Amino acid sequence: LHPANPTMIDRLDRDLNVQRAALNARAYRQELLASNIANADTPHYKARDLDFKAALSAAEGNREAGGTVALARTQAGHLPGADAGPWSGALRYRTEYQGAVDGNTVNMDVERAAFAENAMQMEALITFVRGRLRDLGTAIQGQ
Repeated sequence: LHPANPTMIDRLDRDLNVQRAALNARAYRQELLASNIANADTPHYKARDLDFKAALSAAEGNREAGGTVALARTQAGHLPGADAGPWSGALRYRTEYQGAVDGNTVNMDVERAAFAENAMQMEALITFVRGRLRDLGTAIQGQ
């Protein structure tokens, strides 16, 4: 096959890559939010969240939006910098609404709302992908 003439499978794969990246970003955000909730009573814990737009842009190949940083070893004793993952450039610390005496920035109302919203958006993405695959199956069967 000629690279200028992509196959149907290539087009389907490219089409579903966006949904796959979005689901991966949503799953990672869910982990972050769960971690924030789990550490609500941990002194000096700083709540984090994922900038979804930057994460999705980075996953689609626009690395500037994700903002990953390459580390250089300037001395022999320096440890090599490990890639912190595809979402590292999109991680943000949550804005503190009311400071806690122990330095913790987790606001349980904000975290629970973000967790529920993210879960609902994940369900919507899964429903969309499921419908897309069902439509493709119907088209293949010719019904």
